[in-house]
Amino acid sequence: MKRKAVVVVGPTASGKTALGVNICKAFNGEVISADSMQIYKGLQISTAKPDSVEMDGVKHHLIDFLDVTEKYSVSDYCKDARMVFDDIVSRGKLPVIVGGTGLYIDSFLTNTEFLDEASSDDVRNELFKELKEKGAEFMHNKLRDIDPEAAGKIHPNNTVRVIRALEVYKTTGKTITQQTLDSHKIESDIEPLYIGISYNDREKLYDRINLRVDLMLEKGLLDEARNFFGSNPSKTAFNSIGCKELKPYVDNEKSLDECVEQLKRSTRRYAKRQLTWFKRNPDIHWFYPDLNDGDINLQVFDLINKFLVGERLEEE
Repeated sequence: MKRKAVVVVGPTASGKTALGVNICKAFNGEVISADSMQIYKGLQISTAKPDSVEMDGVKHHLIDFLDVTEKYSVSDYCKDARMVFDDIVSRGKLPVIVGGTGLYIDSFLTNTEFLDEASSDDVRNELFKELKEKGAEFMHNKLRDIDPEAAGKIHPNNTVRVIRALEVYKTTGKTITQQTLDSHKIESDIEPLYIGISYNDREKLYDRINLRVDLMLEKGLLDEARNFFGSNPSKTAFNSIGCKELKPYVDNEKSLDECVEQLKRSTRRYAKRQLTWFKRNPDIHWFYPDLNDGDINLQVFDLINKFLVGERLEEE
């Protein structure tokens, strides 16, 4: 019998954290965070990491545990999430996965297996050097000779994915297409109920994002960014939205207003990408605070009650 989990997804600033906490309090659950940036220590403000008041006594796992100098992959997340999930279930509690990093969520819930040897800094650097010398078209043709199926799915200008596919082949001897097939041989033992929260009126979501950025600045985002830049962050940590947009101001290259506007723009674009990712999943039951009459929490609770007793769920 598969083990049940509730999964709360949606774009940034949509209200996932509060909904996840309310679910946990109503159903004796604990949160497993699925946010690729909230894992880092020292980024409390820029990643909108929930504080003790927002957690409201609910245990949150996989946040605030990794130094910004360290690398962390989706494979690492799947291993850590599995250990946490097993522990929560063993104590008779409901795992509630909350986050906006779709790759983390999908990889964990589909029991994707990763080969540790499918990554090499030396090989990757060599391939990027070749890319610089010979161009994107040459590298894409190189991939086409090795893995036509992958090349057909990856645009030649998406050099990051092209390089990744070549890296996998050079380090393992298997194409990324074959790796993908091999990674899903064992069916997941988790039965998820997907709950999505967003805003039907996209401008209302963007207003929430803009307001959140303003509040972050009031809470001390600039000081957090300055400390972050001086900590020698890993490439993964540095690329997180929230601090890097302020670096031109810290370096006296742009005004604060310019950098803040760029931060808001980058966050809105990220929310759009999150929605694009999650909208591909037909199993998500979506709730919209700007459309729903009544208390969304109660509507979500009713859906979860049906899920937990095995009732057939109608499309929301």
